[in-house]
Amino acid sequence: MALEPTRDDKFSFGLWTIGYNGADPFGGPTRAPLDVVEAVHKLNELGAYGLTFHDDDLFAFGSTDAERQTQIDRLKQALADTGVIVPMVTTNLFSAPVFKDGGFTSNDRGVRRFALRKVLRNIDLAAELGAKTFVMWGGREGAEYDSAKDIRQALERYREAVNMLGDYVTDKGYDIRFAIEPKPNEPRGDILLPTLGHALAFINTLERPELVGVNPEVGHEQMAGLNFAAGIAQALYQGKLYHIDLNGQRGIKYDQDLVFGHGDLQNAFALVDLLENGGPNGGPAYDGPRHFDYKPSRTEDITGVWDSAAANMRTYLLLKERAAAFRADPEVQEQLAASRVLELSQNTLGDGESYDDLLADRSAYEEFDTDAYFNGKGFGFVRLQQLALEHLLGARG
Repeated sequence: MALEPTRDDKFSFGLWTIGYNGADPFGGPTRAPLDVVEAVHKLNELGAYGLTFHDDDLFAFGSTDAERQTQIDRLKQALADTGVIVPMVTTNLFSAPVFKDGGFTSNDRGVRRFALRKVLRNIDLAAELGAKTFVMWGGREGAEYDSAKDIRQALERYREAVNMLGDYVTDKGYDIRFAIEPKPNEPRGDILLPTLGHALAFINTLERPELVGVNPEVGHEQMAGLNFAAGIAQALYQGKLYHIDLNGQRGIKYDQDLVFGHGDLQNAFALVDLLENGGPNGGPAYDGPRHFDYKPSRTEDITGVWDSAAANMRTYLLLKERAAAFRADPEVQEQLAASRVLELSQNTLGDGESYDDLLADRSAYEEFDTDAYFNGKGFGFVRLQQLALEHLLGARG
C-alpha cells in the first residue's frame, strides 16, 4: 500500500492548525504568522486535498470589506493554481471579547444577533467556495457557574439559531450540511453539547435534523474519558458522521491537539479500521474528509510545522495499511468467529418471532445452560486484541 498521500485520501487541514503560532496561556508566539497562499501551496506539495478555515483565520476580526475581499481573492487564486479545495468552513464565535459569554447562547440578546449575522455571512462564503460542510464548535457556549446560565433556555436559543441556519441554506439552495463539534470543557468550565451523545440528542430536537450531523474530535471525546472509535461507530450507525477531526490526546487533561496517533495509538488503529473498513461486519464506512485538527508543538520552527503535517497523513496511511493486514489475516477471521463478534449481526429474535414465541421457548431460559459460562465458555477477546496489537506493531502480515 502506498504511504505517500494523494488527493484520493481526502486529507485536509485547518488553516488554524498549520497556522498555529505557538502561543498558549503561559507564553506568546514562537513562530511568525503563516500566509494563506503559502499554506495552500505547501499542503498541495505534501499531498493534501483540502484546506479549511474559520473566517477569522483568513481575515482578522473587524476587517473592512476591502481587506476581507483581498484575502478571499488571494485564497481563490491559490486554490485555482493548485487544485486544493475547501471542503469545510467554520466561524469563530469564541476569540473576540464580544463572545466571552458565547455566541448563540450568550445571555446578551444583542450578542446572539451579532453572532447569527457573522455566521450567515460566512455561510455565504462557504457556498461561494464550494464547501459542503459547515462546522459549529460552540467553544464559549457554556458557563463556569451554575447560577450564571439557564441551561434549558440556552439550549432553546442554540436550537433557535441552528433552525434558522437550516432555513437559510434551504431557502438559498446551498448544498451545505452542518456538523456540531462537541467538547466537554476548555475554554469554558463546562460547554454545552459536551459529547457526541449530547449532540446527537440535541439534533433530534431540530426542525431540519437531516441537515445537521456531528464533527467529533479525537481529543475532545477522550478529554471526557470516552472511547473515540466507539463514539464514531455510533455516529455512523445513526448516519450522522458529517465530518471528523483527527488528532492525538494522552488521557483526560487539557486539549493537547497532538499529531494523529501521537496519543492513544491502539484506539487510533481501531478508528482507522472503522473508517476504512466499516468494522468486522462491514457496515457503513466513512467517505468524507480525513481532517486534521492538531497544533504543531510550539517547540517547532516552520520546518517542524510541515514535518508534523506530513506526520499526520503518514500515520493515518500506516494505520490503514495495518488495518487491511489485520482484516486479511486468516487467524484474525478465525478468532472473530470464535469470539462470536460476527454473531452479533444476527437478530436476537427469529424471523416473525414474537415475545409469546420467546416465552414459549424453554431452550431460551429454563433449559439454557448458564453454568457453562463459569470456568467454561470464554470469548477469547484477549487473543483477538493481541492479534490486533501484533498487526499494529508490524509483527504479523
